Amino acid sequence: MRSVPVSEAKTHLSRILGWVRAGESVYILDRGVPVARLEAVAGACPDALRALERSGLVRRGRGVRRLRARPVPVGSSALELLLGERREGR
Repeated sequence: MRSVPVSEAKTHLSRILGWVRAGESVYILDRGVPVARLEAVAGACPDALRALERSGLVRRGRGVRRLRARPVPVGSSALELLLGERREGR
């Protein structure tokens, strides 16, 4: 079980929700005193996701997709490259 101060909870809510989705409970502290507890809703995310996977409607990702960077021609500025791409319609 984790504990986070209110200021951190406001700043990093997405990260804290990730912990909750992973099954952890998180206490929110106001000046060191617990005022709230975040827990996953029973049966909401993991079971629903598994049901969608079984039905074939969704498929889990396989990691981070890496984008391939195109080489930058020597002597070109970023502005020249951008204007060139706009002219080409990319």
